[in-house]
Amino acid sequence: MRHTLLILIVSLLSGQSKYPADSLLASSHVPVIHKIGLLPIAGWQRISYNTNLFNCQFYPSCSNYGADAIQRFGVIRGGAMASERITRCNPFAFHYHLKLRRPFHDSDGRLVDPVIQPSIPGSRKSPLLAGLMSAIVPGSGRIYAGRVLDGIMGMWMMSLIGNSAYNAIENERPIAGPLFGIAAGFIYLGEIYGGWRAAKNYQYSDENSFRISK
Repeated sequence: MRHTLLILIVSLLSGQSKYPADSLLASSHVPVIHKIGLLPIAGWQRISYNTNLFNCQFYPSCSNYGADAIQRFGVIRGGAMASERITRCNPFAFHYHLKLRRPFHDSDGRLVDPVIQPSIPGSRKSPLLAGLMSAIVPGSGRIYAGRVLDGIMGMWMMSLIGNSAYNAIENERPIAGPLFGIAAGFIYLGEIYGGWRAAKNYQYSDENSFRISK
């Protein structure tokens, strides 16, 4: 196990052009603190890019989305955005994508979902209220914004990782406790952001669905 971790760390530090996150790790324009947040993404890409089992339904993929978000907005906000995207990368994503009439990537048909999304003019839902609801009950802001299935997934994710963090800390596991605790924190922030973003950018109606797909 130690040898595997050593090989992974050396591979991450050396960087390989095969993995997109490595270009950010090697860039002198990306702050060191941002690179720390990119390390788990670069590690994951060494797994996902070498198998078809983890192909992402979104374009860009969740790992590249997370890398872009961290590069643009820093570890805290970018990490929350990455967590929010992972929650939305569920079996219901295609349903919502069709409902919004969003575009598909030409070469492989994946669901186009960039980091920066256009705001929907005249949304009937309050982003602030949605964010506050998710701060109180994670997932409830998405449900209020109309993305009920995403909200249920958010509740499940928060419950699963939160309980794992609690049990690991309760059992005094020195590595698992902090790791699950950090993961739970990002999922919580991601749910707040997810509620806000669902109300602001992911509403749908006959009037605006064509407008936001451009």
